[in-house]
Amino acid sequence: MAMTTRGRSLRHTSPGDTSPARTARDLFETLPPTPGFRAEVIDGNLIMSPVGTPEHSWSATLLSYALQPIVMERKWHAHVGGVNVCIDGPRDSLIPDFVLAPADCPRRGTLELLSSGLIMVTEVVSPGSARVDRDDKPRLYAAGGVPIMLLVDPIAASPAVTVLSDPQDGAYQIVTRVQMGKPLRIPSPVDFDLDTSIFL
Repeated sequence: MAMTTRGRSLRHTSPGDTSPARTARDLFETLPPTPGFRAEVIDGNLIMSPVGTPEHSWSATLLSYALQPIVMERKWHAHVGGVNVCIDGPRDSLIPDFVLAPADCPRRGTLELLSSGLIMVTEVVSPGSARVDRDDKPRLYAAGGVPIMLLVDPIAASPAVTVLSDPQDGAYQIVTRVQMGKPLRIPSPVDFDLDTSIFL
């Protein structure tokens, strides 16, 4: 299910608020809890999509397990889903499947981590989010200054894992893709050799 607010004035308001929401971001900030769905603001549109399958979240959990030694050693925070990231600038709000952040990562309000303070985000591609995960989110994360994006794509014709790094001018300059099952070097500041066979 997708909702868009681009180009129209909204009438939804939160209790006690008399001003109408005028943008997707305004509406996002007044949404009540939506069990079973996740709400994201992507390119000025409010997108509501079902939460992923157990297999989808398991891939993110496996990544968390693999990275646990360096997370503990460096005192970073690892979040498997459920954490909103506010993209610096346009204030789009995304929910990566996995987030790596320093303990003191800056926030927008109390609920959103700021993209420019992150270390790495990961998206696990699913049939309902393939275009957004493969095309929109890399551009948004790069524009927001996220140093590294990992794209786990089990539904590609040839399942693959891609690491994108060195964001400049709204795009990642370095893209390394391997067939799922092969080793993949995640660059600095992570500096980790990931055995992508964990996703098989």
